[in-house]
Order: sequence, then structure tokens, then C-alpha cells
Amino acid sequence: MVTSLQLTDVGVRYGKQEVLAGVTTPELKGGEVTAVIGPNAAGKSSLFRRIAGLLDGPGSIRIDGAAPLPGPGQVCYMPQDTSVNTVLTVYESVLLARKQGAGRKVTDMDLEEVDRVLHGLQIEPISFKGLHELSGGQRQLVSLAQVLVRDPKILLLDEPTSALDLHRQVEVLALIRSLAKERGICVILAIHDLNQVLRVADRVMVIDAGTMVSCGPVDRVITPTLLQTIYKVEGRIEQCSRLCRHVIIDGPLARM
Repeated sequence: MVTSLQLTDVGVRYGKQEVLAGVTTPELKGGEVTAVIGPNAAGKSSLFRRIAGLLDGPGSIRIDGAAPLPGPGQVCYMPQDTSVNTVLTVYESVLLARKQGAGRKVTDMDLEEVDRVLHGLQIEPISFKGLHELSGGQRQLVSLAQVLVRDPKILLLDEPTSALDLHRQVEVLALIRSLAKERGICVILAIHDLNQVLRVADRVMVIDAGTMVSCGPVDRVITPTLLQTIYKVEGRIEQCSRLCRHVIIDGPLARM
């Protein structure tokens, strides 16, 4: 059965302050990538933490038609902050993530999966470096390895390529999309670069001021109107080939 995720009237409150409200989505299916976009402080990270079960709030979250049960491999979340304070090596940290919520015995399958993920992200050369020795971009790749190695059903990635150069962004997003297709993972990622969204996403969810203002196929959501109303810039979407579209920004709109 293909994994599915559906949100109904999902919200988040910090004390009495409501920071997210009324998020309702169609069924988000495994094998697809949903990009969550919107301005800074719109509520995207709060939404991710709510889905991951780290925050409480109103509404329902259903995986495969039922409320999610705690356990390994159900929902894996990579937060925006990937800072670390540990003496573990890269390999040890990824292996530890693999065993999270499972038995302590390390099997050959565990080691093979760690090797596969490190190879896929091209971080084998730093396998035995300490986490404290890594650059910001390297730490981000290790954090990604830690969630991928758990073979999740639902993968939540909060700006997973923000510390990477353009070349590595393209490679990592292509890998994420490939894994979603191959393993039937339902991927939801927050990302600011709309051109990368056009490349990798099947569906787009727009969050603004704590509400979901749109959710649908990429070509129906990312429009000049979206650029104006959400990002306050003038722009257009150009079709450069049959399979390629680009956002072109013409200039800022005057703020009233």
C-alpha cells in the first residue's frame, strides 16, 4: 500500500498565541514531493514540528488513513538547525540514528544501509570525522543521512539544502526525489528557492501568516499572482523547454 498523509484543520499554539491554524490538505501520497513555501516566520517550521509530533495543537494528522503510532520509521524530521554538540563521528551518528527506537544489536543490514546512504550523499570521505569538525554544509548532509537511514514513510525536511552550494543543492534534491519515487516515501520539504521547487516538487503548499493559502500542482500554484501576493515582487514564469520552467523576477513591488 502506498503511504499517504492527510491534514485536517491542523493548527499550532504557543501558550495562548495561535501561530498556525486551519491547515487542511488533500491526500499527500508516497512517491511524491510536496514543497512548503512562504515568507520567513509564516509558520512552516511550526507545521513540520506539529506533523512530527513535537508540538500539540488542534486538528488531525492521519497516515494511511489512521492516526500515527509512535515507532521507528513512521515520521522522520530533519529540522532547520543542524548544530551539534557531541563527540560522535559521522558514521557513528548515522548508525545511531538507524538504531533509534529499534534493538541495540547492529546487523549487517544496518551497516549496509549506513554505507548506502553515505555513498548516496557522497559523504563517505568524512565518515570518521567528528561531528564537531564539520562545516555547516557537511553537518546538513549528515543530518539528512540520519533521517534517510531510518527508511521513513513520511520524510519532513525543513530547508535541507540551505547551507549547500548550488551544485550540491541540485544533487541532493535529485537524490531526495529519486528516493521518494523508488521507496514510495511521502516527502515534504520547506525550501525558499522557487526554481528548485519547480525542478523537484510535484505539489506545492503555500503558508503565509499562519494559514495555508494554497495547495496544489506546481504549475497551478507558482504563478505571477503568487509572486505578487505572497512575496511582494513582480515576476513571471517562463517555459524554457517542455520539462523546464523558471521564475524570472522583474523587480520589487512598491509597498503600500
